[in-house]
Amino acid sequence: MSNEQLVTPVFPLGELFESPYFNGDVYRQPLVPQNDLNCPTSNITFAPGCINNWHSHAGGQILLCTNGRGWYQEEGKAAQELNPGDVVQIPADIKHWHGAAKDSWFTHISISTNIQAGGTDWMEPVDLEEYNKLA
Repeated sequence: MSNEQLVTPVFPLGELFESPYFNGDVYRQPLVPQNDLNCPTSNITFAPGCINNWHSHAGGQILLCTNGRGWYQEEGKAAQELNPGDVVQIPADIKHWHGAAKDSWFTHISISTNIQAGGTDWMEPVDLEEYNKLA
């Protein structure tokens, strides 16, 4: 993979992650497996323009942004730009989406919290017409 905007990440890029819930290429490198700590943690890298569907997590989620530029949006709220150093705390059962800006790779560490509460509820794709309006 070559792109000027993808700098050498702190953690390995990982494998291409095949999922019907992403609209493009996304890579996942598990960092902490599901274990007694109940907080699976992965390095997730989105190719430019790749975002995930609306979804929620029964136990919540934390995103630690490490590279590139991306977006996060909760249902009913304006999208917020994400940059390295940003931290997003997503409460349980909050409908949201996140991913790369149209012109930038984007990497975050995803921490699934309170997994004993349940998994991810995947929903409809994000309206790409609305996504394309983001700066």
